[in-house]
Amino acid sequence: MTATEKSQPGTGTPGAEENPGYARRWWVLATMTVCLLVVIMGNTILNVAIPTLQRELRATQGELQWAVDAYILVFAGLLFSWGVIGDRIGRRRVLLIGLSIFAVGSVLAAFSDSPLELIAWRAVMGIGGAAVQPTTLAVITNVFPARERGRAIGVWAGTAGIAVAGGPLAGGAVLEHFWWGAVFLVGVPVALVGIVAVFALVPESRDPSPGRLDVPGVLLSIAALAGLVYGIIRGGGGEGWTTPAVLVPLLGGLALLALFVWLQRRSAHPALDVSLFRNPAFSAAAAALGLNFFALLGATFYLVFYLQGVRGLSPLESGAALIPVALGMAVMAPLSSGLAERFGAKAVCASGFLLIALSFAGVQLLGLGTPVWVLIAVLSVQGVGMGTVMAPATESIMSVVPREKAGAGAAVNNSVRQVGGALGVAILGSLLAGSYAAHLGSAADDLPAEVREEASESIVATLEAVRRVQDEGGADAAAAAASVVEPAREAFVSAMHVTAVGTAAATLIAAVVVLIWLPGRRDRVVPTTR
Repeated sequence: MTATEKSQPGTGTPGAEENPGYARRWWVLATMTVCLLVVIMGNTILNVAIPTLQRELRATQGELQWAVDAYILVFAGLLFSWGVIGDRIGRRRVLLIGLSIFAVGSVLAAFSDSPLELIAWRAVMGIGGAAVQPTTLAVITNVFPARERGRAIGVWAGTAGIAVAGGPLAGGAVLEHFWWGAVFLVGVPVALVGIVAVFALVPESRDPSPGRLDVPGVLLSIAALAGLVYGIIRGGGGEGWTTPAVLVPLLGGLALLALFVWLQRRSAHPALDVSLFRNPAFSAAAAALGLNFFALLGATFYLVFYLQGVRGLSPLESGAALIPVALGMAVMAPLSSGLAERFGAKAVCASGFLLIALSFAGVQLLGLGTPVWVLIAVLSVQGVGMGTVMAPATESIMSVVPREKAGAGAAVNNSVRQVGGALGVAILGSLLAGSYAAHLGSAADDLPAEVREEASESIVATLEAVRRVQDEGGADAAAAAASVVEPAREAFVSAMHVTAVGTAAATLIAAVVVLIWLPGRRDRVVPTTR
């Protein structure tokens, strides 16, 4: 073996784990957690700013959902390509490119003048995020020996948990003192720190036999997902599920998705290696992660409206209210790796999903004046459950993939998370909007006709319409508008309860999936070769 071979993590050569470069693997892990924090917080930090965006940019409910989903869709669509590119040109290089793109997109998003402009720059941020997030996992898989990899992935998953709820807290703190665009600038200096650390600490690694980039497959996957999400958002926004504006993108998205899978199965260089899904453990773990993030991002979307619209909390206070989710995920993600080794991924993940379902059943206890401790208890159970699922499911996916294909495996891991999150925001956000409009009903008739339709989109839109009428109308109009506030708050709570039932149902389905197909304690997943 040559010295060059010894210095290349991920070549799969014997003795590579004794490589002197691995001596700094824990520093590499610290660097990867910084990179991961940048891209996840850059996404979730938007959550507490959504009500502010609706007021200051005059964004509709659909535009708000697209501001969230534009990032996720581009992210999910490009994950496969960045995974292949990292395997080909080097994962360290891809990390540097991705962090740079993400930082530039964040600055441009901060100075957007309209909802459409914000959506566009969020998509650019998604390009950078797609390069960074899976590459961090691929690097960890390569620099850690098998005996330590589960522990390292647990730390990685715990960091993701911190970032998911830490983003809203940071965003709330920023909004207390600065304009809404500043929430996107928070991660820029952290990204610069990440770039310096990658230069200094991360060894280069690549696949000795990389695949070819499948550009048509990438474009097809983005078009398919965009059609599905667009149709769901339009249908939930009151367009009508049987109208052409909803059916055409929905059915078109499904058709393109079927075409994508068909082509990938026959491609010599697929954007998504669909053969991996023939392994039941891999498919079950992917489904578990997707449904976990379906619940997480979808629930965060409607809980922020509850905290700010119904309870009247500030962005900082609502961000702080989500801390129990972050703490639960951060504590349980590393611990769940050890639990999975002892009891099996099947039992651990199923238990996690049952806890998540229990937390969404607990959402039924949240009302107009529910004590804060009830909210904290509900969110703590949610965080513990989600943290329990993340690490074992991630390790189950990565254990199936050969080490030299870690980039492609990490891309699949992250893509199912992001697709699940995008669908969670789209489906649960649409269910919330439709249910809110139905529960509000004729109560909005006391508002002037020109603001009535917009006010029915969400609790924040209703409160903003009331404020505008009170500022611009006469005394009678102001009094009539004020009478809408209490029915609107009650309507939103009812709509949230309905949406939480849907979320709980998704997590129970996930529990059944992992109980049937995920490996138990005595099962061993044998890595496949290509």
